[in-house]
Amino acid sequence: MSRIEVRGLTVAYNGRPVLEEVDLTVGPGEMVAVIGPNGAGKTTLLRAIAGTVRARAGEVLVEGRPIPDLARRDAARLLAMVPQDPVIPRGMTAFEYVLLGRTPHIGYWGAETAGDHLRAGEALERLGASSFADRLMERLSGGERQRIVLARALAQDAGALLLDEPTTGLDIGHQQTVLGLVDGLRRERGIAVLGAFHDLTLAGQYSDRMVLLVEGRVEAEGPPHRVLQPATLARFSGARVVVLEGPGGEPLVVPVRDQTADEMSRPSP
Repeated sequence: MSRIEVRGLTVAYNGRPVLEEVDLTVGPGEMVAVIGPNGAGKTTLLRAIAGTVRARAGEVLVEGRPIPDLARRDAARLLAMVPQDPVIPRGMTAFEYVLLGRTPHIGYWGAETAGDHLRAGEALERLGASSFADRLMERLSGGERQRIVLARALAQDAGALLLDEPTTGLDIGHQQTVLGLVDGLRRERGIAVLGAFHDLTLAGQYSDRMVLLVEGRVEAEGPPHRVLQPATLARFSGARVVVLEGPGGEPLVVPVRDQTADEMSRPSP
């Protein structure tokens, strides 16, 4: 079982801080959602944890091992990431793309085994994507492609998973399917999951804890019902919302129309 530990993580672009002394922990089987306004540093945080963005200070540990110090292959056995805008080679089928998730488990001069093909097929099946396994990636819809990218991460069999807006391009049914699958896997396998979300209701329903990131700093952290407070969201994003309680006690964030703007737009009598 894996644990993600981030200590004092600081990242700067052209001398400008993007993340400042971020601390967070994701335990085995736990799902933590990172929320915040656009430009808060959510994607940068995930990339810095994955090692694709170099940190100026701080450390990232997965299973107690420092990710930046590991060879890429070794790091990929510990940590898988579903990026928001993945690089997808042209001319590759969905199955071939998912099979790339097995690369960290194959020797430098080896080839995929029947077991690797089985794991890739299982990942496709769990996401309900087996029917387009032979289709070219560039011919898939955005939602279909998103499911294949997640299938590749699942086939990687890492103990920790990073999700950058995992439901982008998915209809509501497939949003529930994907997050329900991740929810089941993290409980079943003890996977540590850290995801960046724009949809606050989805984030609140599927996460154990939430981290509110604003201008690269952690401004609030805790259970969803504690972080998703109307006053907190208004203060840091300007959003006007009410927070209702769902059937399971989970928070449901509902935007509220600006009545003042409506009244100002009405013609005078």
